[in-house]
Amino acid sequence: MNSIKRLALGSAAALFAVGSAQAADLPLKAKAVEYVKICSIYGAGFYYIPGTDTCIKLGGYLRADATLYGSGAYNAPAWAGAAGQKNRFANNFIFRSRQDINIDTRTATEYGVVRTYFDATFNWTSGDAVAGGTLGVYYAFVQFAGFTFGKAVSQFDTPWTGYPGNNTSFLIGGYDDVTGINQISYTAEFGNGVSGSISLEDPSSYLQSNLWNATGLTATGFPTGVNGVSSYAGVAVPDIVGKVRVDQAWGLFQVSAAAHQVRASYYTPALETSGHPSDTWGYAVQAALSLKNLPTGPGDSINLTATYSNGATRYVIGGVSPNTFAIYGSSGIPGVYQSIAFGGAGDGTFTGTNNINGSAISKTNAWAVRGAFNHNWNPYWSTSLFGSYSVIDYNGTATAMICGSATALIAGVGVCNPDFAIAQIGTVTRWTPVKNLTFSGEVMYTYLDQKQTGVVALPAIATKPAALYEFKDQNVWSGNLRVQRTF
Repeated sequence: MNSIKRLALGSAAALFAVGSAQAADLPLKAKAVEYVKICSIYGAGFYYIPGTDTCIKLGGYLRADATLYGSGAYNAPAWAGAAGQKNRFANNFIFRSRQDINIDTRTATEYGVVRTYFDATFNWTSGDAVAGGTLGVYYAFVQFAGFTFGKAVSQFDTPWTGYPGNNTSFLIGGYDDVTGINQISYTAEFGNGVSGSISLEDPSSYLQSNLWNATGLTATGFPTGVNGVSSYAGVAVPDIVGKVRVDQAWGLFQVSAAAHQVRASYYTPALETSGHPSDTWGYAVQAALSLKNLPTGPGDSINLTATYSNGATRYVIGGVSPNTFAIYGSSGIPGVYQSIAFGGAGDGTFTGTNNINGSAISKTNAWAVRGAFNHNWNPYWSTSLFGSYSVIDYNGTATAMICGSATALIAGVGVCNPDFAIAQIGTVTRWTPVKNLTFSGEVMYTYLDQKQTGVVALPAIATKPAALYEFKDQNVWSGNLRVQRTF
């Protein structure tokens, strides 16, 4: 019995000794730390990432949209496709739900602040050409010592991008890259609110409009605004962009310019031995003005832009808008089925099928004005009145190329002229019952002023029969309802 007792006591002592030895190897309990620490250097909403000197801010919004009598999400007018044809395949109601998430980080260094910014959207759309779920990466860039690398707002653009006061993504009449563009840019601050930027920007996704080979124009393509085969080549040189901007208490003034290479593939698209026209350069210039502290009320503002381009129509029409437009309506001429207005934007036009009879690129001119007046009735209600006017002008050589091909295919009486203009005016009223929760309603009128005249015999196009059609200006209304919660 004594032996068993001694064995038990010895075992307990051994276990205690081993446990003590292991306990001695454990680190001491860490002192309590403030894991969520506010970073006030860069404004509200920033926190230190634990264990670092980097500050981070998470934000975004959730948005529900309904477009009424349009052709796409975000109040796209019924100016193309089934909606423009006003047939029974058109969806008069288009819905989109979106969640936006953005991540902003800042780190102070001896070279200045290092910033990264990421913004992505998750969308579900019904009734639109892109119906279903989609993911969009709007911004993803690094800023360091005045440089910006990645996908960010173009240095050509304004702080309000394509939204001087509107909800719609389809107020054309100026540059619009709200979804960002890949770039390498440098911005210098000169003091007193004056800054200057220079940038190399990738034109492949947003800034290449159509480059028409009018030899490929078809009888069914022409009345949809397709003035030939679009024959842009790959990007050889990025767009070169410069900007000078003045920010003051009264508002903002900015002048931007861009050089854009216009480079065709081949006279016969799939045959490199057919040759190609010589590369040429287009350009765009923009002046922007924003006025604040207006006598109409606190927070009111006026935002205006005026843009001109030669061989660079995307700087005028905008990156998210269609390149071609076609709207049908009624006609009062006996024997004529309906009326039609159409237009197609392009950076330039050429003709030819081989290197013997090919022609040089004839560049297109475009100009536009766009703006809005934004008024706050009180802290809860606000209204914006917005509008734009955009003109696409094919010169005499380009017109001869397009119309020469068109008249050889389509019989009619009248004048062929591919020039056109689009006027838009609209208003939106917003109600913010609580902070960062806004309900809004928008209505917009769009007028397509085409320059074709007379009556033409068109072939069957989609649901439209082969018949006589009158060239006639057209207009459409569209509306939008939106609920947005920002955080």
